[in-house]
Parts: sequence; structure tokens; C-alpha cells
Amino acid sequence: MEQNEFDVIVIGSGAGALLAAIRATDAGLKTLVVEKTALVGGTSAISGGGIWIPDNHSMPKSGLRDSVQAAFRYVKTCARGLASDDRILAYVETARHMTRYLADIGVPYRCVPSYADYYPTLEGAMPGGRTMDPMDFNAGKLGVQDLELLRPTSPGQLVFGRMHINAFEARSMLARERKAKFVLMRMMARYFLDYPWRNKTRRDRRLTGGQALVGGLFTALRKRGITLWLESPLQSLTEQEGRVTGVVLRRNGQDVTVSARRAVVLGAGGFERNQSMREEYLPKPTDQAWAATPPQANTGDAHRAGAALGGVLHLMAHTWGAPTIHVPKEEKYRAMFVERSMPGCMVVNARGQRFLNESGPYPEFQQAMFANHAETGGAVPAWIVFDATFRANYPIGPIMPAMAVPDAKLRKSWLNTVYWKGETLEELAAQIGVDAQGLVASARRMTEFAQTGKDLDFGRGDNVFDRYYGDVNVKPNPNLAPIQKGPFYAMKLHPGDIGTKGGLLTDRDARVLRADGQAIAGLYCVGNNSASVMGPSYPGAGSTLGPAMTFAFRAIAHIVGQPIALEHPELLESA
Repeated sequence: MEQNEFDVIVIGSGAGALLAAIRATDAGLKTLVVEKTALVGGTSAISGGGIWIPDNHSMPKSGLRDSVQAAFRYVKTCARGLASDDRILAYVETARHMTRYLADIGVPYRCVPSYADYYPTLEGAMPGGRTMDPMDFNAGKLGVQDLELLRPTSPGQLVFGRMHINAFEARSMLARERKAKFVLMRMMARYFLDYPWRNKTRRDRRLTGGQALVGGLFTALRKRGITLWLESPLQSLTEQEGRVTGVVLRRNGQDVTVSARRAVVLGAGGFERNQSMREEYLPKPTDQAWAATPPQANTGDAHRAGAALGGVLHLMAHTWGAPTIHVPKEEKYRAMFVERSMPGCMVVNARGQRFLNESGPYPEFQQAMFANHAETGGAVPAWIVFDATFRANYPIGPIMPAMAVPDAKLRKSWLNTVYWKGETLEELAAQIGVDAQGLVASARRMTEFAQTGKDLDFGRGDNVFDRYYGDVNVKPNPNLAPIQKGPFYAMKLHPGDIGTKGGLLTDRDARVLRADGQAIAGLYCVGNNSASVMGPSYPGAGSTLGPAMTFAFRAIAHIVGQPIALEHPELLESA
């Protein structure tokens, strides 16, 4: 007979949820992890795995100096008054301590020294180092059986559909650094020579990104013998005298009530896969199909459960936006994070006109699509257009560079579904329904910008963030190159997302708050299930996973009666 009483019940199995369960167990609490689907990891498992950690332990090794004070000013500006100052301060202070705990349980991270904050001109921003990438993880530690329970990564995170690639390798290859070919050769040799492992499974032994993060957390979970229930969706929360006392789950076709002696921690992701909630809260047009997150997951179940007990919902009109593309036969849309930053491409609306900095942060990219669509009616979808030179040198979506995979070897079904092709810009414009004169004029103007190195319209390549994903061989601006050599290509972009930002409003210890500002006893919430501490913005890569795990870390400390005090409360007085 299954146990129906625990100290802590954690809803969800993403990074925040798993860290909460592990830390609760390390604190001596009997813990249950509940996952709606048949796989572990949620959106975290298919992510890049990066975490945004100010003043982290790895920065001094790269000669970088940071401070809590600078990070607080930066995030406070980014949040635009839509996240409380004490919650922001709690995050920027505690994140570095959480990261050391990750290393202690077998999930070490290192900083990415040259990956800048997303808004490098704001006070307190850093030119690199706050974003951290997980160290590669050996799946052998998890085992083949549990590896099959780990949600597979997105196809875009794999080289040739098989080999994992970390952030350092990806940047080297995309920027066409001198060592890029050797990086690829080493990666391929390691994978194909690993016969013992490949005889067991097609999945790579070397896990990177979100796979390394969740693989490491899943391994730590197993080592501690933490109870895990899969395919057990949350139905509701139970309460008594104003305190949450447990959950009702749908398990094996029946509703089951499970008691939580100390607390319930909600970490079940956002609501981006719930079309009715999207239509209720998000900007229009909106479509759950555009999301780059796991289908059938992230449907807002825990949002509704918390709200039913009086929890306040906040930031519900916001998402972690990103342009996405559709690839037939893939289960979800692909987010286009970096390819649009490479030189020799541009993004246009139905008038054939550019309307944004293609190399800018992806949330701003999505918002620019909505704004231009409201003005012109022609930016949803938008089109990314590139020429033969771009096609030869850079990957984009599922399409590898033509020097490796020429057009003749691409899947025939992708033509006019994944990509469109024309010998001239006019021919391409006719195929995609874009104004030909506008498209030709935009390409001509981009070619002029490439020659001078200055994008006079949107400043592409003017800051350190833009240039991180540029071609180091292209001068004077690594993000700008002529668009003039046929044939020409286009791909359709949608205003997608990698999750929603709105959720249950929490305090600095992740306690869910009522409208009167009082906490609901016994109820905590982390990750995209909660309203983002970053407000409407995206301060840097890892701004989802970093807070998810940091507030999980703080939540368990509060649950065991050892809340983490603020180190610099004086910053609140001067805020």
C-alpha cells in the first residue's frame, strides 16, 4: 500500500521542484515528488540549463568582479516596480549560496565569462560572468533505466540529432572560431567511439545544458531514495483552518488524498499550454502551439489550485517570449535563440520592412513582433530572410550549413514548410506573401550597413550582448553582412515562448500570498508556477532556472524553521 502522508509534497519535477525535494530530504523531511506526465524534468530538461547568478563563486577565476549591490540595482531597474524589492534582494543574495549547494549535491556550474547581461547599458549590468552553464554530466551515474524517464532534450540542442553540446562549444561553432572544427571532431569522436554506451541506448552518455542539470538532480533524488510518483496530476489542494494540509491527485484512475505535515511546494511550471488561460490573460494573437515547451504539460493546474485558496495571481499577461518555428513531425515548435544574430540575415514583416534588432534579447524580439503587428497587421508571422552566403556558413533551425548539408540533401518535405527559396528576392517575396519592393529595399539597406558596420535603424551589433553570437571573422560588425547573393531563403517566425511569467504571488521565502499580503500557511511556490521576481523583463540567460532553484532553496529553509535572513537590508532603505 502506498504511503499517503509525508512531511513535504512537491508538485512538479523541473529544476526548482527537484532541488526543493532534495534539500527537504537533506533537512530530514520525508518528501514526495509528484509529476503530471510520464517523464521527469519538465521544461528544465529541454532548456539550455543556464542559471543567472550574480557574484557567483566562478567569476573571480575569470578575473570578473561583481557585487550584490550592483546586481540589486540592475534587477530592480529591470523589474520596473512589478516585483518587491525585498524579494529581488533575497534572490541576488541567496543565488550564489544555492549554487554552492548544487555543487555539493553533484551538479556543479561554471560561469560563462563573456556572455553579457541582456540589457548591458543599464546600471549594474555586467559584460559577462553572471550566466552559468552546468558542467557536463555522465549519464552512467543515472543509469539507462532512469535515463529513459528523463525527458529528452529538444532536437535543436543536439548536433546531428544525437550529440549533446554545451554553451561553450555552441558559441565556438556558431561564431566560427578557429578551434570550431576541432571542437566538432572531438565531440563526434567521443560519441561514436563510446561503443559500450551506444550498445545500451542511442542517447548520448554526455549530458549538457538542461539535461545535465536535471540528470544531476534526478541522480541526487535517487541516491536519497525520495519517493517519485509519475502520471499523477494535481486536482486540488486541501486545507484546514486556513492552512494547506495536502493534495488531491489523480492516480491510477482514482482521486487520492495525500497529506503534507509541513508544507506543499508548487513547482509545476507555467500555463502556456492552456489555450483558454492564454486567451484570458496573454496578448493577442496567442496560440499554445507556438510554445517551445512540452505538450500536455504546463497547463496551469497548480495556478488554479493555489488561486482557489485565495492566492493572488500576478504578471499573468507576460511570458518568457521567444520567436519559434514549426518543424513537421516534431512534438513542439523550436525556439530561435541565436541563429538570428548571425550576419547576413534580417527579419521583416509583410511590408518587407525590418522592425527590430535581430540580435537583441529574445523576449524583446517577441514583444516587437506584437507591437509591429498591432501597427501594421503583418508581423505575426514574421519572416527571417537570408542569402546564399548565410546559408553556406550558419545553421538555422533544423537546417545545417550548406557547406555540410547542401539544399539537395535537405528533406524534400521541408521546402515551403520549414523554409522557402527563391532565386531572387522578388521571387522569394512572391512565395511568402511579402511586399517585393520593401524586401529588396531592406536587403539593400542591410548591405549598406554591413559595409559601414553601423545599423542606423536598430543598432544591431552595437553592444556586447549582440556581439556574443556574431561571427568573429566578419568585420567591422560581427552581426552584419551583405544580403545580396542568391538564392535567397526565408523561414516563418511566430511570437512563441519558453514559458509564462505570471503565477502565484510569493514573498521572499516563496510563501504564497493572499490579497491582503498575508501568507497562506503551508503553501510555497517556485519557478514559472510563481510570478517572476524579474518582473516583465529578462535580465540575463538563466533568469528562469536561477530563481526557481534559489527560491526553492529559501523555501525549505523557511519550512524547517531556519529562514534565511537578508544580508544587506540597508539596500532596501536606500531603494
